[in-house]
Amino acid sequence: QVQLVESGGGSVQAGGSLRLSCAASGRTVTIYSMGWFRQAPGKEREFVADWSWASRTNYADSVKGRFTISRDNAKNTLYLQMNSLKPEDTAVYYCACSQFRSLTYSMTENYWGQGTQVTVSS
Repeated sequence: QVQLVESGGGSVQAGGSLRLSCAASGRTVTIYSMGWFRQAPGKEREFVADWSWASRTNYADSVKGRFTISRDNAKNTLYLQMNSLKPEDTAVYYCACSQFRSLTYSMTENYWGQGTQVTVSS
């Protein structure tokens, strides 16, 4: 019903920047929130940032001041601008959306993209 496709990942050196994109299509349910998670090797998937139903943005403490979430409604696309990247940002980044007003309200009911790899070298 909802398809999410991420792009924009790659390999950069510490201090560099990347912009991730998430193209959404096929929605047949009401979506109240969209955002990004990431999963590093050997770790569980963790919250990065979201854009809620009230047009509020939330960021994990680890990325505040460095990452910016935005959206282009005309292109039906969500973005994550990542600046001042650190080696600890290395992970597979997943786009997600939810019928609830928070992506973390019911993690198992989120819609997920396939993920895009981000690698930051020191």
